[in-house]
Amino acid sequence: MNTERSDALFMQARQRIPGGVNSPVRAFRSVGRNPVFMQRAAGAYLWDVDGNRYIDYIGSWGPMILGHAHPRVIEAIARAASQGTSFGAPTEAEVAMAELIAQLVPSIDVVRMVNSGTEATMSAVRLARAFTKREHVIKFEGCYHGHADAFLVKAGSGAMTLGIPDSPGVPHAVAAGTLTATFNDLPSVRALFEANTGQIAAVIVEPVVGNMGCVPPEAGFLEGLRQLCTDNGSLLIFDEVMTGFRLSAGGAQQIFGIRPDLTTLGKIIGGGLPVGAYGGRAEIMAMVAPSGPVYQAGTLSGNPVAMAAGRETLTIVKEDAGFYGRLEATCEALE
Repeated sequence: MNTERSDALFMQARQRIPGGVNSPVRAFRSVGRNPVFMQRAAGAYLWDVDGNRYIDYIGSWGPMILGHAHPRVIEAIARAASQGTSFGAPTEAEVAMAELIAQLVPSIDVVRMVNSGTEATMSAVRLARAFTKREHVIKFEGCYHGHADAFLVKAGSGAMTLGIPDSPGVPHAVAAGTLTATFNDLPSVRALFEANTGQIAAVIVEPVVGNMGCVPPEAGFLEGLRQLCTDNGSLLIFDEVMTGFRLSAGGAQQIFGIRPDLTTLGKIIGGGLPVGAYGGRAEIMAMVAPSGPVYQAGTLSGNPVAMAAGRETLTIVKEDAGFYGRLEATCEALE
């Protein structure tokens, strides 16, 4: 297979971009070769700059659940962009998107749009700490919640791939606020609660872990987390950046029947554009500025073009009653 143009671009990129890529997983280190540079995509296929065609089994690492360049999504993006790409003011598209998310995700009363899954999880944890007036957060070894300092402790995803689950540059004082337990091991979580009585602000968890292989929750595990949080006055945060709108239109929480206090979203929610969100119970979200004192802001949060792409994507999966059945059947056939 000829990758001459990709190889040349990679050599050039390494002079101006750290490692030649803008996200470590794209460096292809786990497969021992140079990355290929993509030029276009349609449906399940990608074409690189040398004209080679690939099947995209991972959908751009998650966002492209409808496949690449879905006609309705492209049309929605074009319509929105033709009216302007950023206004620095609220838009009707943000309101429509918030209404749609609240309809689909069982636990979300109020939602705030951000620009990435990392922003969503970072903001949700800040909110949980403010709401509970506590500092410690429990996460699970191998679970990845973005690249904020507090989460780069025994993390998964690209950090695990590179063999650096604990990143240099994270202050010890920040890392000390993050406690780690073992996924699917309730006693390890219970032990942390007992050792830190009255200090746990939240437990954050991927309801189905997707960054150390695919690890579903064992029977009773998520229910146990819900009960431990309730009993100890802590918040349960579901990181549904990967599972949201993938396992079902209502995410993993709909499948497993668990109601978290806060939910973080990303990937699919943007239809291929940079979007994240966090939301949950109204009384918790009321603490977010400007309603409350917990500050979080973003120049491009709720960007109208991104809202158009995300809303169209979610509308398509909502309207197609057979969508998730076909998705499940396809995945089973590929196992």
